[in-house]
Amino acid sequence: MRKHFPFEKLEVWQDARKLVAGVYQCSRGFPKDERFGLTSQMTRAAVSVANNLAEGVGDPASRIRRISPTRHTVRSWKPLPI
Repeated sequence: MRKHFPFEKLEVWQDARKLVAGVYQCSRGFPKDERFGLTSQMTRAAVSVANNLAEGVGDPASRIRRISPTRHTVRSWKPLPI
């Protein structure tokens, strides 16, 4: 039986996981020459949000330190102009 962690109950973490899945699905259609550029940057940013939320739940002292990088990650990921 799989152990459940406290952060898995957070709605914001569940939304972050959906974001990760969406980014991976969307990036499949990107050109192959973007695999190590835009695709990599977008997937790492999405995963970073979910990971920062999970790490911040476990250690109350680290919550303050985790908020700033998470906000920076979200702000740095801007949609492309169409």
